[in-house]
Amino acid sequence: MKTLKWIAAAAVLAFAADAANSASREIYPDPAQARPEIAAALKTAAATHKRVLIDFGGNWCGDCRVLDIYFHNETNRPILDANFVLVHVNVGHFAENVDLAERYRAPLKRGVPELAVLSERGELLYSTQTAEFEKMQEVESSAVTQFLVKWKPTKPGCSAVMVSC
Repeated sequence: MKTLKWIAAAAVLAFAADAANSASREIYPDPAQARPEIAAALKTAAATHKRVLIDFGGNWCGDCRVLDIYFHNETNRPILDANFVLVHVNVGHFAENVDLAERYRAPLKRGVPELAVLSERGELLYSTQTAEFEKMQEVESSAVTQFLVKWKPTKPGCSAVMVSC
């Protein structure tokens, strides 16, 4: 019983440390990095048959930080890493990379985070239109899991609903 308590305590501390790390680090790089990072992500996606997931946001945004924590939790990180090349695009205080957000139909007027999913060839497959990620502090991490599973590329012999395929 004592061992079980220690394991539970260690798990809680590990989760808290991971959350604290996401909360304190700079998630979104300098706005000038956006175009080169998207270009590099498209090359990687083409070579690895993954999709590009573009996350428009800012380091000041609490909901953007929650989304990043959810992207990297123990359930979502394997799905993300196996199927997507993630690019964080810094929009500053809605004055930077606005043209990129418009190009990928990410409506910044409602707030951030906004997401776009591109095929390995750079075709826009999805962009947030219904504000589903703008209030991340009210959303369960399972919503991010469902999103990642829905938009991951299908591989031969795999079902679109399989999490680990």
